[in-house]
Amino acid sequence: MSMSEQQYYDALEARDPAAREHALLAALPGQIAHAQRAAPAFAELLSGVEPASVDSRAALAKLPVTRKHELLARQQARRADDPFGGFSAIAWGLRGRGARKVFQSPGTIYEPEGSGADYWRVARALHAAGFRAGDLAHNSFSYHLTPAGSMMETGALALGCTVFPGGVGNTELQLQALQELRPEGYVGTPSFLKILVDKAAELGHKLSINKALVSGEAFPPSLRDWLAERGIAGYQCYATADVGLIAYETAARAGLVLDEGVIVEIVRPGTGEPVPEGEVGELVVTSLNPDYPLIRFGTGDLSAVLPGACPSGRTNTRIKGWMGRADQSAKVRGMFVHAGQVAEIVRRFPEAGRARLVVEGEMAQDRMTLKLELAGTAPAGLADKVAAAIRDITKLRGEVVFVAPGTLPNDGRVIEDARRYD
Repeated sequence: MSMSEQQYYDALEARDPAAREHALLAALPGQIAHAQRAAPAFAELLSGVEPASVDSRAALAKLPVTRKHELLARQQARRADDPFGGFSAIAWGLRGRGARKVFQSPGTIYEPEGSGADYWRVARALHAAGFRAGDLAHNSFSYHLTPAGSMMETGALALGCTVFPGGVGNTELQLQALQELRPEGYVGTPSFLKILVDKAAELGHKLSINKALVSGEAFPPSLRDWLAERGIAGYQCYATADVGLIAYETAARAGLVLDEGVIVEIVRPGTGEPVPEGEVGELVVTSLNPDYPLIRFGTGDLSAVLPGACPSGRTNTRIKGWMGRADQSAKVRGMFVHAGQVAEIVRRFPEAGRARLVVEGEMAQDRMTLKLELAGTAPAGLADKVAAAIRDITKLRGEVVFVAPGTLPNDGRVIEDARRYD
């Protein structure tokens, strides 16, 4: 497939994979040093880390993962002097400079928006979805509190599009604007697009929209095909309020291609340990954004790397997309059991493979069974040692069942709550 300006957003998308990996890893030590210098939280979290030594994925994997609940806790602890909890290199007023906007996500977590063009790097996803300079983009993401509306708008403006800031709700007014302005593209949730299309059909109108970039919720193939039957080519992207664009869909419809401005790892839930390619785990992102230099940020979302290259010709790694939540826990006999505790149990036994803690029974009569993949016959006494580790780490009793490698589903689930609540 020939390289062209229309096909790709820029030449980075078609880079030799080895050249991309070299460039990302070459940028890593500088970003580590910058985070230590400009973001007090990382000065503490990465204390003693020599930036020059973090020049490989193996070295990166040794650094701690910062998960959303930890980010929130640090923000809450420093509300009075730093709403960003020491993670941001930009702010406003006496705290610093450079923040153009500040957003509030559920939790409550605050995120900065810097002044750089296409700050959230969404233009790449819009381009892959068919948006071009001169298009009118109807933006139905929220412009209030959360950054979704701004994420899409700044990307569209960087691409040369004009934006109608529809926001959420006001369906009748948005339909009026759609009929009178006749935009080519839509950005927003897929469910609201369906509402707009259905409502327009009820009124005897056909929308002018022929392309859409959707996010914020599941985009099943059935809805994608439903839109296509009505002349709308819908594509999805995966982005968060913390790191911006992470991955985006292409015309190949073969997974989501990673953005060029992030380093992504898939780790075993509850740990920072990368899993083999193809295994489902938690998405951990290192952002190369100097304004908000998140290092090994645990998104809490599950995904897996897809093998091979994207048929679109883009050479970056592909992921399957959102596959559920990684921050799993269950309350058993009044005690919370977390994915990290299951990981700690497994870590004590090098011969063990994947694990799954199954909680069964009826309320107040819970029983836990740890299913553990093990190659060959279990050594004598191993089950008792694992059971002792369960008691030591969770303070609860549990049974142990060994299964053959590959027996447990590759779905990223570490804790399965199979109790009956009826």
